[in-house]
Amino acid sequence: MTHLPDYEVINPADLNEALDALSSTPELVPLAGGTDLMAYLESGVLPPCTFLNLQAVGELQGLPSFNAGLTLPALATFRDARMAPEIRERYPMLTAAAAEVGTLAIQSRGTWAGNIANASPAADGVSALMAYDAEVELTSSRGRRRVALARFYNGYKRMDRLPGELITAIHVPAPQPGWREYFRKIGARRYQAISKTLLAGRVLMGSDREIKGIRLIFGSVAPFTLRAVRTEQALRGRQLNPDVIRGALAVLQDEISPIDDVRSTEAYRRRVTANLLCDFLSNC
Repeated sequence: MTHLPDYEVINPADLNEALDALSSTPELVPLAGGTDLMAYLESGVLPPCTFLNLQAVGELQGLPSFNAGLTLPALATFRDARMAPEIRERYPMLTAAAAEVGTLAIQSRGTWAGNIANASPAADGVSALMAYDAEVELTSSRGRRRVALARFYNGYKRMDRLPGELITAIHVPAPQPGWREYFRKIGARRYQAISKTLLAGRVLMGSDREIKGIRLIFGSVAPFTLRAVRTEQALRGRQLNPDVIRGALAVLQDEISPIDDVRSTEAYRRRVTANLLCDFLSNC
């Protein structure tokens, strides 16, 4: 059993100070909104550690900004996205995902970067960001780099974040016209529930119902948020019809790897995930 005195907190004043602390002590646990970390703390599964509190780091603060695309600073919250009219207009799946993240209080504290760093296979925000081809900006005392979010995870709770690196921003390219979008989460109830399965999809249709482009992102059916690349390949360039949909559903079943847990069963997740993809494609 752990107690609050078992945990220490470092409070850097700026980004350089935060990066210096991480460089010298890579095992520091970055703390932003804290909505996930506090749940782990309350349940007793978080071992004693030292938090790197990022709330006072000015370089990580700020509202979403727009240039060619969208930039979410590391401390941008889900509420920030819900309140931004341009996000509602240009990136509606981000607004939909933000609305699914707990209560308004959690949306006001929880950050998009924290949703990525927590690396939950059921992360609502990650699925929508990945569908928009988002990139993660990682910064350390060695420099700065970007990684496509679709390639950021390589196992359960494993990600391409090197020792000493912080997520400092999320970059989302401008969506191109003509793409249709689909976001649906299946949980025990409509809101404030962790997903049993989730699909964030985008598709660009050409003439004669040809699929010119497609993104299929699934939550809660693999060890991490999954971009179903093989299922996309089975659809891209094909003329959408019942036979093509059946073929894609078969590929999807090989690509996902759901499990039985306290929220659902493997069989249920496989069946409902297939239903989500069928619903998406049938309405294109």
